[in-house]
Amino acid sequence: MIIALYGNSIFFHPYNQLLAEIFWHKSEIPDEVKSFQAFVLGPLGATIACCYILTAFIAYYPFKRKEIWARNAILVAFGVWAMLDSLICIRYGVYFQVYFINMFSIIIKALPIIFTWKDFKIS
Repeated sequence: MIIALYGNSIFFHPYNQLLAEIFWHKSEIPDEVKSFQAFVLGPLGATIACCYILTAFIAYYPFKRKEIWARNAILVAFGVWAMLDSLICIRYGVYFQVYFINMFSIIIKALPIIFTWKDFKIS
């Protein structure tokens, strides 16, 4: 929700600055692009919030009960996100997102799956 509401704020300045350097070869995102960026960050932030709220409910209820579909749903959903997001970032040269944001996120999401894998049994 922070991205949706405050994506153009000082909190995201370093991220936005890196994007400006990659796409416009400038230290700041051009003024004529900022309103479009603010719009795009709204639905993007809302989608991210939705994804994590849904994951929290899956993790708290069926994942906690070791229901295989819950583990698989989390694994597939975040696997698809990681591949698509990383491929698009690589295509456009936004490597820092892959190395710092995506890799960290993949590790954080993978650890609970890895450590609980054997707890899920096919009935």
